[in-house]
Amino acid sequence: MDNKFDFSGWATKANLKCSDGRIISPGAFKDMDGATVPLVWGHNHSDPMCVLGNAVLEHRDEGMYTYGTFNDTEQGRNAKTLVEHGDIVSLSICANKLEQDGDTVMHGIIREVSLVLAGANPGAFIDSVIMHGEESDEAIIYTGEELVLNHADEEKKEDEKMENNNKEEKKNKTISEIFETLNDEQKNMVYAMVGMAAGEDNEDGDDADDEGGNSMKHNVFDKEENKEVLTHADQEDIIALAKSNNVGSLRTAMRIFAEERGDTLEHGITDIQTLFPEYKDVKPGAPELITRDQTWIDSVLGKAHKSPISRIRTRQADARGADIRGKGYQKTKEKGFIGNLTLLNRTTDPQTIYVKDKLERDDIIDITDFDVVDYQYRVMRMALNEELATAVMIGDGREPGDEQKIYETHVRPIWTDDELYTIHANVDIAAAKAELQGTNTAANFGDNYVYAEAIIAAALYARENYKGSGSLDFYCTPHLLNVMLLARDLNGRRIYESKSDLAAALNVNAIHTVEQFEGKVRTDSGSKKKKLLGIFVNMADYQIGSTKGGQITNFEDFDIDFNQYKYLMETRVSGALTKIKSAIVLEEPVTAESEPSSP
Repeated sequence: MDNKFDFSGWATKANLKCSDGRIISPGAFKDMDGATVPLVWGHNHSDPMCVLGNAVLEHRDEGMYTYGTFNDTEQGRNAKTLVEHGDIVSLSICANKLEQDGDTVMHGIIREVSLVLAGANPGAFIDSVIMHGEESDEAIIYTGEELVLNHADEEKKEDEKMENNNKEEKKNKTISEIFETLNDEQKNMVYAMVGMAAGEDNEDGDDADDEGGNSMKHNVFDKEENKEVLTHADQEDIIALAKSNNVGSLRTAMRIFAEERGDTLEHGITDIQTLFPEYKDVKPGAPELITRDQTWIDSVLGKAHKSPISRIRTRQADARGADIRGKGYQKTKEKGFIGNLTLLNRTTDPQTIYVKDKLERDDIIDITDFDVVDYQYRVMRMALNEELATAVMIGDGREPGDEQKIYETHVRPIWTDDELYTIHANVDIAAAKAELQGTNTAANFGDNYVYAEAIIAAALYARENYKGSGSLDFYCTPHLLNVMLLARDLNGRRIYESKSDLAAALNVNAIHTVEQFEGKVRTDSGSKKKKLLGIFVNMADYQIGSTKGGQITNFEDFDIDFNQYKYLMETRVSGALTKIKSAIVLEEPVTAESEPSSP
């Protein structure tokens, strides 16, 4: 070998164990002796810029030796500098068509030699570098690490697939080109050979010519319109499409590709979707429930006073009459009596509230990844608690006469309760706006601030008539809470930095948001419509009565005719405020133009 190469070294050594456990036999690549293969950087087959030059292979008893030459390109010159400087000392080969006897590679085809940072064969390295134009043209460079033969472990399958596709395309092209290079005599000979082969399979002799001989009716080498196939380039396009954010799956990408081509995508596999992996639950077990906010329910039911008596009676004596007062005595005058007390009496009877559902027995048996019966009970309990808490606060919303209605005479809603027990205060937004903004509205406070101040003013003024006990909680819609929290001053600063700041301004213990309040409107005794804004109440002043302390009872029954389990959950309760003036309801009058209005 002359000195027209830039470096030499062992591409692979025989009888050395690679990191993947393979052993290269001495004659595994003997057939590659004298072959020239590409010199590549790091086995990168996707970028032509990574081709650095070529490598000539030489078979030796110790393995395959190679002589490398760099191209006069920027990449080639850079790689040459790295090798000359000793920064790169490792070689690796990419081989396929491997034939193995156990862990021993007996035969293979080397496709390229790569410069690598670290290889898999401890005997692969560069042992000499030719410094053209210098007197001292030889230097011995050995690696101090175990260097490796890269068998294309990561890319082997893909490389073989690419190789087969390329080989097939090349084969078709080569046959056609070869046939076109034949002269007329040679073409006739080929026609005759093909015709003879066809005649052996033609029992009926339909293809026989007029002279009784076999003739070829069709030139098998003529180009025909090929059936659409999935090329390697198509595969890359499909994979890229699948990785895009708006597609997200290989199945969808293949469907889109087929639609864009206007034909049926040929997989070579019928019903290929059966090969796709099964879906996996993000959160194994029972399905995640989507519900309305339930946090306020615990506050209502947990703080309400529980009574073991289901029939509630409240009795008060009103001692606020004008004549119920002490009197001054005058000599010779008869002492008078104070005025009479007004007795206030209200009774509330219980009503049964329930939820009922069913499950197929077959479903119970088949669902094994979670306890579906326990899951069903939890859903039913949640629905029962929400229904009861909603009935306590604002009523169940069903029309009178509905056979499933929870009647207000059994569970008395705080919102619509009698004025003796619930204070109904109107929020006058217009008056607050006139007071805060005056006539020059654009130069003063915004609507959010006006609305928040109107709510606070109405609540505090209503507290003057409050007769309930303890600290109050405020229940309102999420939107109303946000309107108040977004109130800003003339400098754009938030008036209330947090819920706790707003709670302090409202003089309440806590603020609870209730989605069920949204859009609720009632008609008062004066036929005026009022939109519900919020409720102030200490739930200790509301009594829920039940013979067994509000106990919830579960029932289960099996329907043998329909193979169904039926479940019933119910409680029999009454509910009512037990103290006069123990709740405050803020409402906004609704006009015909703004029904219902919103800030």
